[in-house]
Amino acid sequence: MGKPVSKVREAKLELYRRQGKIHAREVEGRFNQLRWGMVWFTQIIFYGLCWLPWESNGAVRQAVLFDIAHEKLYFFDLVLWPQDALLLAFALITAATALFLTTALAGRLFCGFACPQTVYTMIFSWIEARVEGDHLARLKLDQRPMDAQKLGLRLLKHGIWAVLAGWTAITFVGYFTPIRELLPTVATLSTGPWEAFWLIFYAAFTYIQAGLAREAVCQHMCPYSRFQGVMFDPATRNVAYDHPRGEPRSLRRQAGTTGDCIDCGICVEVCPTGIDIRDGLQYQCINCGLCIDACDQVMDKIGAPRGLIRFASENELAGRVAAPGMLWRPRLAVYAGVLVVVAGLTAWTLDQRSLLRVDVLRDRGALARETADGQIENAYTLKLANIADRPRRFIVTVDGPLTLKIVGDSEFAVAAGSLTPVSITVSAPVGEQLPGIVPIRFAVAAADDPAVRVGERSSFALR
Repeated sequence: MGKPVSKVREAKLELYRRQGKIHAREVEGRFNQLRWGMVWFTQIIFYGLCWLPWESNGAVRQAVLFDIAHEKLYFFDLVLWPQDALLLAFALITAATALFLTTALAGRLFCGFACPQTVYTMIFSWIEARVEGDHLARLKLDQRPMDAQKLGLRLLKHGIWAVLAGWTAITFVGYFTPIRELLPTVATLSTGPWEAFWLIFYAAFTYIQAGLAREAVCQHMCPYSRFQGVMFDPATRNVAYDHPRGEPRSLRRQAGTTGDCIDCGICVEVCPTGIDIRDGLQYQCINCGLCIDACDQVMDKIGAPRGLIRFASENELAGRVAAPGMLWRPRLAVYAGVLVVVAGLTAWTLDQRSLLRVDVLRDRGALARETADGQIENAYTLKLANIADRPRRFIVTVDGPLTLKIVGDSEFAVAAGSLTPVSITVSAPVGEQLPGIVPIRFAVAAADDPAVRVGERSSFALR
């Protein structure tokens, strides 16, 4: 008989949050500091910008305001109208292309550091940790039956969440209704129907997404996590585990016989989406870098070099040396090219944007009429749109192959941000021998600033 075959049972470390709600362990490190830096940066802007006053033409208004009722967008000195929708389209395309370029370079950096879902989940989780304790205390609290202490902690936590969600909703609506006008109506419960709807909706949305759904949004609801893979290639740098260096794992690291990974599981405990980065690249990973911070601390304690988990590309982990110019591989060149072109178009469109728009309509009912003094007259309607945020007077002139002149008034006042139709009569001598229809050109210029000038083509009927 041969020797009995010894069977070795492999024990797999079962982590404390294998199932159920994820309670991420807090960790310190450079990536955690960067994440909190982004939280402070974005939220100071969001919560503070709507309170910033701005003086324009002697009047004080909110610096940033989407005034839907009057169809204006105020952005400091810039006032945009519905006719400027092309600028919004360019801005959205620029932002999307920048996101694609960032993803191709370093994965889901936006998700891990600047996404509103990430930012508010961090804030809500921080509040939860201050009220209920660290990750282990929260886990034990979840498993306890309901008692007075647990009920009190839960009510306190959800109460703070509700207040924060409510203030976030007020701030959001404050960008559409001036916040200094909105607050008194909120206090007296006298908001308009649309304002009330958005206050309730946005507060509930923030509360559910950041307080209750959390990582489920990144795992199951975010469409970006599903199609991000098409923007990756072997040179994209993601949070990755150095498998050759870390394996085989052992709780007692022995140089030369085991890898650097001691299978402590802390990299999993700190992950806000609950994945094990050692299993390879996963769509749930948001590239937050917290597992890097955790692993670096463990490496420091065991005397091993940092970087067992780090930002690295597939080529780097496989030992392949990147070819010169690898950073400018085709997909990056395409994304960067589109970004430069669209950003350039945005800047050019903004620079060429006129504060005056003119539309000329000729009276089709009467092409031409002859007067007693030997003149032929044509009637026109000019629609003058004053895009500036102050009233202006505009001077109308006309020229062409005829001896043209304007009969009556040629200067018109137009209120700030309004469109005013004006009637213009143009005359020419009867004796000029030209074809029946001749091209002419109207020129409209601001009386206080001749640089604000628009030309518009039309035609003049001689018979």
